[in-house]
Amino acid sequence: MPSSIRNSLVWIFDAFEREPNYVRKLMFGCDAAYLDGLLCLIAADRGEPWSGMLVCTSKDRHAALIDAIPALRPHPVLGKWLYISQADPAFETVVEELTALVLARDPRVGVEPKPRNRSRKSLLPK
Repeated sequence: MPSSIRNSLVWIFDAFEREPNYVRKLMFGCDAAYLDGLLCLIAADRGEPWSGMLVCTSKDRHAALIDAIPALRPHPVLGKWLYISQADPAFETVVEELTALVLARDPRVGVEPKPRNRSRKSLLPK
């Protein structure tokens, strides 16, 4: 049964709508933005720590992104990514900055998604 709950933060992805290589997918019960095949941002509208925006990046890029946008912090569950809570007073400003970085194809933002294993064999006897 599909969920009737709509993520109130999908407006974050409005900036990507004109991009031909933009895709929005569900992930962890949240909405994820892919651009040029890279997983870039996740809009999470649930309880903390899933109430804000996750920035998909690698740990070696954390320092540079935090220097540029000090409100970002490592996500408390998915420490490989950065996070800003929607309760943070800088939330909307940070969203604008990060969507601009994504649109500029900043190499600090975006990760290759892991391929899904679609060739799983059935466990049922034939």
